[in-house]
Formats: sequence, C-alpha cells, structure tokens
Amino acid sequence: MIVKFFKKNSLKNRNTFVEPDEIFLDAKNIQNFDTQQFEGRLEKPISKKVNYFVGILFSLVVVFFAQQLFQLQIANGESFLKRSENNKLDQIIIFADRGIIYDRNKVELAWNTKISNEEDKTKEEEFTSYRNYLKPGFSHILGYVASPSRDKSGKYWQTDFIGKDGLEKIYNDNLKGENGSKIIEVDAKGEVHSFNIVNPPKRGPDLVTALDSRINQAFFNSIKSTAEIHGFAGGGGIIMDINNGEILSAVSYPEYDSEVLSLGEDKETITTYLNDKRKIFLNRISAGLYTPGSIVKPFFAYAALNENLISPNKQILSTGSISIPNPYFPGQSTVFKDWRAHGWTDMARAIAVSSDVYFYSIGGGYADQKGLGISRIEQYSRMFKIGEKTGIDLPKEKEGVIPNPEWKLKNFKGDPWRLGNTYHTSIGQYGFQTTPIEMVRATASLVNGGKFVTPHFVLNDVEKNKITEDIKLNSEYLKVIKQGMRQAVTEGTAKPLDVSYVNIGAKTGTAQIGILKNKVNSWVIGFFPYENPRYAFTLMMEAGPSTNSTGASAVMRQVFDFMNENTSEYLK
Repeated sequence: MIVKFFKKNSLKNRNTFVEPDEIFLDAKNIQNFDTQQFEGRLEKPISKKVNYFVGILFSLVVVFFAQQLFQLQIANGESFLKRSENNKLDQIIIFADRGIIYDRNKVELAWNTKISNEEDKTKEEEFTSYRNYLKPGFSHILGYVASPSRDKSGKYWQTDFIGKDGLEKIYNDNLKGENGSKIIEVDAKGEVHSFNIVNPPKRGPDLVTALDSRINQAFFNSIKSTAEIHGFAGGGGIIMDINNGEILSAVSYPEYDSEVLSLGEDKETITTYLNDKRKIFLNRISAGLYTPGSIVKPFFAYAALNENLISPNKQILSTGSISIPNPYFPGQSTVFKDWRAHGWTDMARAIAVSSDVYFYSIGGGYADQKGLGISRIEQYSRMFKIGEKTGIDLPKEKEGVIPNPEWKLKNFKGDPWRLGNTYHTSIGQYGFQTTPIEMVRATASLVNGGKFVTPHFVLNDVEKNKITEDIKLNSEYLKVIKQGMRQAVTEGTAKPLDVSYVNIGAKTGTAQIGILKNKVNSWVIGFFPYENPRYAFTLMMEAGPSTNSTGASAVMRQVFDFMNENTSEYLK
C-alpha cells in the first residue's frame, strides 16, 4: 500500500510541461551533428542474447578449471604427490658436432656420423655422433679426438670432443662447436617423463685444406707397398707449393687408425700400436729426425760458389776415394770412399752423379782445392734453415742437428773435431740429422730464388701465406744447381724420374745408419715442372737394407705416374 501511494503521488506531482525553447534547441543543430562521435543517435542497449552468451562462456571456463582442480587435488592427488616428491629436473648436455675437414676439392677427410636412438628420443646417449676419417694415408695429418668423458658417478668432466693430434689438435678451437642443453624430468626409477631443449647445439666451422686426397692416398700406398716388399721400416713424403707453402700431399707410414684412437674401445689394437717397433705414432714428416746423406750436396755446392772457392766449370777427379793421414795411427792413411769412381766431374755433374770425392774436396778441402770448413758448412746449412723448425701446423715438430765441434765435445767426451768429421758432414753423414719438412722448404728456396715459405695445410691461409723470409740467392749460382738436379734425372742417380710427361729436377741421397752400416735411409728431393717450377717434394724411405736397389726415386716415380693419369693439372 505504501509503495503504491508513493508511485501515485510521484505521478501527480511530475511536471509534464515542455518549454518552447526545448523544442527548438536541438532542431537548429541537426546539420552539425558529429556522426563520428555518435551525436544525434539513440543509445541501443545490449541484447539479452549477448548477455546469455557471455554468461555461458564464463560458466564453461569456471567448470573447466573446477574439473582440472578436481583431477589434480582429488582424483590424482596422491599419485601427483608421490611424483613431485621423487621427480627431479636434470640439465643434459647436447654435444655439438665438430666441423668437417675437407681437401681442396671439398672431399671429406674427417666428418661426423650420427648415433641413432630409435627406441626413445627423450633419452640421452653419451654422444650424438662419432668422428670418421678417410683412409688410408691421413692419420698423422688429421690426428684424432678424445670423446667427452665422465666419472664413476656419471658426471661429465670433459664436455667436448678434444683434438689430440694432427690438424684436429692444432685447429681444435676452430673446429669445435658449441654444446647445447636440454632439461629432462626424471623419476626415482630413472624414467624420463618429459624433456625440453633449452639451447640447441651449434656445429663447429669447417676446415678446408690444401691437400688433394687422391694424390695423398696414392703417395701413401706407394710408400707402404715399397716398404713391405723391400724391407723399409717406414717412410714420409711431402709435396709443397714453392710460392706459398701450401701442402698438396703429406704422408707418414706406418700410421694408426684415427677412429680406433678416437673411440678408445679397441684396447687390443691400441696395445699393438704401442708395442710396434716401427713407432706407429711417430709423424715422420715433421717429428722424425733422419741422416740426410747426399741430399745436402746442392746446398753446399751453392755455398762453395758463393764463397768463391770453386768455379762451376772446374773439374775434380774421383778415382773412387781420397786418403789423408790417420790422426790415431801415425804413418797410416784414412781412406774416404766415394760410392763409385766418377772420373772428372764439374759441379753440375757432381750433383747429378752424387760424387762424394767432389764434395769432400769443397767441404773440407783436398789437395789444391780449398774447402768450406765446418763453420761455413754450418753457416750455410742454417742459412737454408736446415736444422730449424719450419712452423708447420702440426704438433711436436722437431728441429734437425748440424754437427760441429761443440756438438762433438758434448757427445764424444775429449775427442776433438777432425777433418774426417768435416768430410762426412759435407755429404750429410756423421751426426747430421734433419726432418723431411725442413728439406722440402730448403729445396723450395733453391727453386724460388731464396724465398722461405711457411709450410701449412689450410687452403688460402692468408696469415700463413704472409709468413715468409727472402734472402735473395744468386740466380746464376742457382741455375748451376738446378742444372745439376736436372742432369740427375736425365743421366744420374734420379734416373727413375726421367718421364716423358713432365720435366723434373731432383737429388737423391743414401745415408748409412746403424752400427753395422747395414741399413740405409733412401732420400730424394726435387721440384717440378723444371721450366716453371710450382712444387717441391721430399721423400724419405727409412732403414731399408743396404743391399736394396729400390729406393725413394722409384716410389716417387709411382706417384708421378699416378698424377699423370689422374691429376695432370699439377704437372703443367
């Protein structure tokens, strides 16, 4: 009753009169309504359908969350409680692949092979890949890697693949990638319930070498077959660009299997390597020291010309030996033999036929011929950087030994230096030792006019290409030396290299070793093409029988024959 009363009373008292100005107030502005601001429009209320739809939507959301809450707290509450108490999150390493090592033609020399895990992609294997290597002929150059390692508790203390030898070691920081990681949820039984990759791994950059894999394998096979047939203990050879030091081929025999050492699982084979008397792990190219023999003669010939001790046309007679007074037995003579009687020889022919008497004479002096003497022999050896590390990008490089009076006093107490020691040094014997890589650099300097390059394996390595030294050798003297090396091929000791498809200059060496002198190192150094040299080469066949008629020149002939058939572009 009270409500009705108030409603009735309010209607009676309401003023329904409309003032005239209110009628015309809006009418005069009709044309000026801003329709963009909704002027002159009536507001329309939200429809009931929209209200119903929004209400239903929010109701469904509430029901969904209520259902999930019911599942978590009531239906599966106990199981999730146990799981939360026993589960843990682990961060697992995703190992990055190393960069691929290629030869100059983009042939893979070292690459990665994926380890497949088809059973459960959420489980983590020790590694995602392992390292493969091209075989044979590359182990000492490429080296091998040590795989990631963990302790007894399963924790990794080494989290990267680490290069342990060869290019893998020298360029380890360039080749290695960046490891990634993932988070896994593991229960008390070790079962994986979920995983998520947090940081993907990044593969390491690739490395392109100057090697030609075809030549390298042919070179290795030639050394291997000759060593096995003719009784050499091993061998090592290099072919190098004389202008920039890029190495076209480099092999050392015998070699290990890089994959066996990288995996480290074949203990029996590794033990065999360790017990092999041929020194399987020795890289004969850069870490092997060997008596050079007569391959040093071209360098001492240049020294004699440069010191004006002899003219290139003067002839020295070799009847097969020379004799000097014996310092230990007065009244007796000490005989220094030539390997054969060569008759009268000038310098070019002495190089070609490798006359020991000629080099005894210009080395230590004999009769009316003055000699260099041991001081200048050492001086010129070091001028050609024999006995000095080359800086090649291989680990454990050794430097050679040039015997001198101080060296003798150190190694032979109380025994002074004698003329016979100078004679032997002048033909690359006595305590003379060098590495094949030293000799290929020295050979290149004879051919390119005195420019000493830095031997290296990476193709177009701008920094290494710049590391040179130029001593400006006399071109007329070098012409005589190169003529002698060419004659060695056409009519001298390097006759096996006299081929029709390319002109080669070379010098052989046979160095007696061992107490009984029944073993020899067989050497050959040289360059090609003769008219416009591009490459120098050195090959050493180690510790073969002294009665052997097959040596380093025959091995190089096999290599050149292969190149003529398969890689003739390098012979032009």
